[in-house]
Amino acid sequence: MLEYALPIAFAIFVWWFSTGIVLLLDGLPRTTFRWSHLISTLLALGAYVGLVHTAPQTSVAGAYCAFTCALLVWGWHELSFLTGWVTGPRRRAADEGVRGWTRFNQAFGAVLWHELAILASGAAIVAATWGEANQVGTATFAVLWVMRISAKLNVFLGVRNLSIELLPPHLAYLGSYFRRRPMNRLFPLAVTLATAVAALVIAEAVAAPPGSARFAGALLVATLLVLAIVEHWLLVLPLDATALWRWALRAAARVRHGAGRENVLKSETPNGGDHVDALA
Repeated sequence: MLEYALPIAFAIFVWWFSTGIVLLLDGLPRTTFRWSHLISTLLALGAYVGLVHTAPQTSVAGAYCAFTCALLVWGWHELSFLTGWVTGPRRRAADEGVRGWTRFNQAFGAVLWHELAILASGAAIVAATWGEANQVGTATFAVLWVMRISAKLNVFLGVRNLSIELLPPHLAYLGSYFRRRPMNRLFPLAVTLATAVAALVIAEAVAAPPGSARFAGALLVATLLVLAIVEHWLLVLPLDATALWRWALRAAARVRHGAGRENVLKSETPNGGDHVDALA
């Protein structure tokens, strides 16, 4: 049982913790974004090197490393998007009353550069691992990409829980492209297909020798896919989808509050220097 528990626990922890770190960094004052981008970029570049290095490896450690590296590359995209650095050419709310393809085109314009950046990263990872023995990194990035596109489409078409509170003020306009409704026609199809693929990956893990690289890699990817399916269900169930990362949101709020108090004191002090607004 330990052979099963370790990959599953590792995937759950890394997914939960990395998502929280991105939300935490995004919630800090905007003056910190340059350092967040610098550190995230260095980590992503190192992760890409790690993917290249582990591509020919058939060890369990190589599977874990490739999985983690793919998540680090993905984290760069998430942080660059949420901080407003890489979004799209359209940086305003949807026009009032627009519907159909016009609304879709406007929504796509709001995330275009972000999607193209993910496409470029995905192509680079595929090129680096093409024909190699270790495909865990490629599969991990593919799961993140496909399931995030599905989530975006579902939020666009309409779901119960939009989690608009996770949008920072500088991206508040994205909420105008969301639609609140109990469910949409895409949701059951997306969840059914994802569940079928997850079952196939789990079957691949069960068929592999316990403790092998193939076993660990399949379980890591399958766990991530199951977590993405759970995230989809949280879009339509009457549950608080943000509860898992409340620790990150609260930590960011405490830092913003402290920065705000410091700025107020500086502005009230004669010759206290320039006042810097904190991100609300």
